Amino acid sequence: MALDPVKLELVWTRLISAVDEAAKAIVRTSFSTLSNEANDFACVLTDADGRSLAQNTGSIPSFIGTLPATVRAVCARVPPTEMREGDIYITNNPWIGTGHLNDVCLVRPVFLDGRIVAFGATTSHVPDIGGRIRSTEARELFEEGFHIPPMCLLREGVADATLIILLRTNIRTPDQTEGDIWAQAAAITLIGDRVVSTMEDHGLADLTEVANEIFGRSEVAMRERLRSIPDGTYHYAFETDGLDQPFHLQVEITARDGEVLVDFAGSSPQQPRSVNCPFTYTRAMSWFVLKAMLLPELPSNDGIFRPIRIAAPEGSIVNPKEPASVGGRAATGHYVPVLIFGALAEALPDKVRAAPGSPLWMMSIAGRDAADQPFASTLFFNGGTGAGAAQDGVDSISWPSNISATPVEVAERTAPVLIHRKISRPGSGGAGRHAGGRGHETEVESEVDNMAAVFVTERLKFPAPGLFGGGAGATGEVLIDGEAANTRQQQVLNRGTRVLLRTPGGGGYGKPG
Repeated sequence: MALDPVKLELVWTRLISAVDEAAKAIVRTSFSTLSNEANDFACVLTDADGRSLAQNTGSIPSFIGTLPATVRAVCARVPPTEMREGDIYITNNPWIGTGHLNDVCLVRPVFLDGRIVAFGATTSHVPDIGGRIRSTEARELFEEGFHIPPMCLLREGVADATLIILLRTNIRTPDQTEGDIWAQAAAITLIGDRVVSTMEDHGLADLTEVANEIFGRSEVAMRERLRSIPDGTYHYAFETDGLDQPFHLQVEITARDGEVLVDFAGSSPQQPRSVNCPFTYTRAMSWFVLKAMLLPELPSNDGIFRPIRIAAPEGSIVNPKEPASVGGRAATGHYVPVLIFGALAEALPDKVRAAPGSPLWMMSIAGRDAADQPFASTLFFNGGTGAGAAQDGVDSISWPSNISATPVEVAERTAPVLIHRKISRPGSGGAGRHAGGRGHETEVESEVDNMAAVFVTERLKFPAPGLFGGGAGATGEVLIDGEAANTRQQQVLNRGTRVLLRTPGGGGYGKPG
């Protein structure tokens, strides 16, 4: 018998509220600016089978597709029958997590009357995870940092002191990284408390009926929206900046009666540098953009994604084999929504947007400050978004990652740098009936010697294209003391060295005039 719709709405709203409250707890208690300023984290609630029920509403959208898989991977390693109340499990394995080592994932079983009824899960981009300073130069995963397989962080509420010592010993920012992990632990404990109180208030022994109703109704709604895509096969491809040579990315989308297959066959092979994007992230980005196009009003959950299949050849840049280096996976993964928009542009012209100035830009810096203390920090920079059928693109905003650009005051407080200016780039958005969003220009000066700086950048060579006659956005630039920098190699900045970053503009939509 179907669950009473009023009760279903009340319960689901409270479950979503639980993960939103957990997200606020991370912002308030985390140590690093990656969580409390940049918003680079997520909280998810799954049912007892690891199927997503709720995600915090302001988080990284792709993590809805990665964290449930993390829960299931932890359960495959540690059978739920062996889990105990108060346990928290940890991993940063890129193939079962969010795609790179810097995102640490925690999973906590939620117990009611001695039975697991749900799982809380979080991920957060920690300020340092050891290894090389984050760059695209690493050739395999082992160079990229401290790798944590699925294992117990807390057993019945007691922390594994040996694991904490190992972690702190292998990273540059032990206090910040450990502090962020404990902020996550507090957040998923809060999720568990709120879930149990919700179930008790509504007389629920488990969440099975609630989950099945949510998944079933959501699947029906998504299938109906997918039918708006005329049956057929759609293609799109383009080149990206690459390394010595450009990379080729392509997609084929097959739509049939409320189901779609998204296939990335034909994309470049995996690379011996850290620009590879694990399949878990490729799949999540694909799910995200289709949901955003077709069913934006419904909260994310497992049922939405059931009619959508994702495929990518193993050994390709969008599905690399272990132990490929993956630290800069966003430099490839952020192109996935652009591919899907391009493929479906003719079928759904009012739903798609021109290409954005993303992927997200990052400048990771590390060294020793004026007090001879180690520091490590990541600064984020955003390009403009692509224009749509009804509006201009947005200036200097992260899409599809939802990560905030680093505020000037935060950058100067957390690292020995001075920001001379941060301004919009006039004319960087592509022309069109609706113009692409503009990028921005930021000048950063090092205040110490021997500062290591590495960059994750894109669209230095290939601009964001427009749609339906719209113009391309401006390409990006990175200059060090006025000279074009090789952003695929680590740079050393000395006191007084200035780095000028000009982020790309988004593409325009429709012919101008």
